[in-house]
Order: sequence, then structure tokens, then C-alpha cells
Amino acid sequence: SLRLRNLNGEKLKVNDKRGNPIEIAAVVVWRVQDTAQACFDVDNFDQYVTIQSESAVRHLANCYAYDHGEEGETTLRSGVEEVSGALQGELQQRVAKAGVAVEEARLTHLAYAPEIAGAMLRRQQAEAIIAARQKIVHGAVSMVEMALRGLEENNVIQLDEERKAAMISNLLVVLCGEA
Repeated sequence: SLRLRNLNGEKLKVNDKRGNPIEIAAVVVWRVQDTAQACFDVDNFDQYVTIQSESAVRHLANCYAYDHGEEGETTLRSGVEEVSGALQGELQQRVAKAGVAVEEARLTHLAYAPEIAGAMLRRQQAEAIIAARQKIVHGAVSMVEMALRGLEENNVIQLDEERKAAMISNLLVVLCGEA
């Protein structure tokens, strides 16, 4: 039959580019394109597509980091379209020998493996806290600069360097403090 078929892949536990254990699964939409190749060039084309799909997903996971890549680096989480295109391209290359055409291939499941999920969640929370702190400090520094500039421009008070330092210190403590 030349009808479209779906392959809903099993969850696989593999390592990403950085060596982190992840769970990954994909769905593949495919069809037989050349019936002669499908019948004579491979033993069982259904099984062949299943095995090659698993192999392609494993290879894909090893090529990309789960998340937090280098500057501008595509990751499994951030580059959905690029990753799907790479998976489809590699899979098409693998199954062409069986007379099969891959219409679409997409990840359906992506998660850290359970044994490291807690540690990765703590890492993500720590990164979020650091990012929030950086914004708070940046905002506080901007506010201190505006306050000093406003005092100088309006000739409200002339501060020597020692008093400026004390004022800056006090304002930063107040603006960056938790309570």
C-alpha cells in the first residue's frame, strides 16, 4: 500500500550532546514510495523503518544539547523546527534504501531522565535566580545613576567623593535588598 503510515516511537533513554541522560521519542509519518524496493531490498520494511527511526532519534539526541547551549547554538528544546528538519533528513537518508519516503518527523517527548530531573530543576531554578538578581542590580545601578545626575543637574546638593560613595552604597543596599 502507498498510504501514509504513522510510527509513534518508544521513549528512548539516551545521552544528549553534553552527556546528560534524557528521554526522547518521535513520531514519523511515512509511506512506501517504491513498492519493488520495499519488497525486495529489505526483509521487512515496517520493521526496517522502526529500527532506522530509533537509530536516527538516538543519533539526533547525541548531536544536540537538551537546553542551554552555547551562544547561538540550537538545542533540542529551542530549535524545534531545525531539529525536526534534521531528524526528517537523516531518517529519509536511512530509509531511502527501502523505497520509503518520510513525510514528517517530529519529537513527541523530551525530558531529562528521572534520575537527574531533580538536579536539573535545581540548576534551572538557580539560573533563574541569578538572572533575576542581574536584572535587579542593573535596575538599581541605573536608578542610582539617575539620582546622582538629578541631584547634580538641579544643584540640590554638592557631594564630595566620599559622600557620593556612601550614598551609592546605601541606595544599592536598599534597592537590591530582599526586604
